[in-house]
Amino acid sequence: MRKRNKILLIVIASVLAVLFITPLLWMLSTSFKSDFEAIGGASFLPQQFTFDNYKSTLLDQTVPVFRWMFNSLFVGIAGVTIVLIIDSMAAYGLARLDVPFKKVLFPLFVSTLMIPWVITFLPLYQQFSNLGLLNTYAPLILPYSANAFGVFLLYQFFRAFPKELEEAARIDGANKWQIFIKVVLPSAKPILATLAIFTFMGIYNDFLWPLVVTSTPDMRTVTTGIAIMQQGSFVSSYGKLMALTTIATIPILIVFLIGQKSFIKGITQSGIK
Repeated sequence: MRKRNKILLIVIASVLAVLFITPLLWMLSTSFKSDFEAIGGASFLPQQFTFDNYKSTLLDQTVPVFRWMFNSLFVGIAGVTIVLIIDSMAAYGLARLDVPFKKVLFPLFVSTLMIPWVITFLPLYQQFSNLGLLNTYAPLILPYSANAFGVFLLYQFFRAFPKELEEAARIDGANKWQIFIKVVLPSAKPILATLAIFTFMGIYNDFLWPLVVTSTPDMRTVTTGIAIMQQGSFVSSYGKLMALTTIATIPILIVFLIGQKSFIKGITQSGIK
């Protein structure tokens, strides 16, 4: 009976894997097709492989792909760094330190997860507009700099962290900051990696907010750049559009593959199913 259930789970997982990966394979295949074949061809694989889509996309002066990629990577890395610093300190303080009103603060933090992003959209835009920071890196980074999800994720781990290790470090003369940096954080690497991947993917894939707060091509992220090209010079060139999309997918795929083991371990340790 167990063997039958295991086989059934494998079959279901395989079917789901095929459903998820098929659009990616179609995107990759289309990027090697000519425009005529991409529009009119019904075959999955290209009849004649061509790298012209990649060459024209990377060499086109009107399509600053490398600048868009740099912006997305810079914003993503900066946002992840700030989130890890702020959320880890906030979660540790709420979980293990004598913070005033922490029994009220934590539910308050978690309750913000129920607030739709669209509600804060206009106030955030007006704030950055009043400060004259639109079309800069500030509005692309600061809104992601701290989030309740990261605090919640790390809070679960810090609550379950053995107190004996902290007591041993305290007996050896370590203060609260040293305990946090040298004892607690090294043990939280899988959780931090999980939070980093979630945050980077969210920032890298975001479209609407970067589209609104940027106005010049050199400040666009790769997602907004693809959208502009879809409505612009690539409107009838599906091959070039898929080539650009494939290039944009590479960084996020590399990040996930590198952190895959830590991601799975972090999800298990955090207790999130």
